[in-house]
Amino acid sequence: MPDATPISDLWITSFLSIGLVLATVLFHYEALRIYTRMLEVPGRHPRVRILYLVFGLFILHITEIVIFAMAFWALIAIGFGELHGLESHQFYAFFYYSAVVYTTLGFGDIIPLGPAKILTAMEALIGLGFITWSASFTFLEMQRYWRDDQRGRTTRRRK
Repeated sequence: MPDATPISDLWITSFLSIGLVLATVLFHYEALRIYTRMLEVPGRHPRVRILYLVFGLFILHITEIVIFAMAFWALIAIGFGELHGLESHQFYAFFYYSAVVYTTLGFGDIIPLGPAKILTAMEALIGLGFITWSASFTFLEMQRYWRDDQRGRTTRRRK
């Protein structure tokens, strides 16, 4: 069965998806920059810094999922595709779908049709990238924590 989606809808969705990806990349970058500054506050115990970081990254990812959920909601509302299997058009359903796509879980209970496939693919790619970026960022902070902890132990032994 051939797809009856107008090519213009696909182009519009593609450009909107690329714009959303660029905006969220900038958002993610700026958030990590802010977290870096916040973590360097003197006198804060390294373990507390890591807790702040992990909680901050969790909030960052939830925010990005919400942004994509709003994009799906808007896309479906204007008739650019559908999400087959979506039980409700309430926001929580779009949030659930966005979280499944962002984390690349892919349960398969909701299937994108038409131009919604484009945004779904973009979110899956960028979600995987953001999670990896955040994991790398956390590792670098942990490395710094371990290095600082090692220096503290060495300094204490010399005294």
